[in-house]
Amino acid sequence: MREFDLNKARWRKSSYSDGNGGNCLEVADGVPGVVPVRDSKLDAGGPVIVIGAAAWTAFLSTGVMTPRPA
Repeated sequence: MREFDLNKARWRKSSYSDGNGGNCLEVADGVPGVVPVRDSKLDAGGPVIVIGAAAWTAFLSTGVMTPRPA
């Protein structure tokens, strides 16, 4: 299994997360070829799933992540 150094990853809260501290995902930018994802409710040392960039794009294109109504 390949390992990624995420010590300098720039984490940001997903725009699809709810705003009240509940269902929150963070994704990291700046890791070539992959999209690291973690649960923001856990500490920064919590588990991370690393998804290939093409698989992430395909996932988003399914429409499963639709914008929340304003």
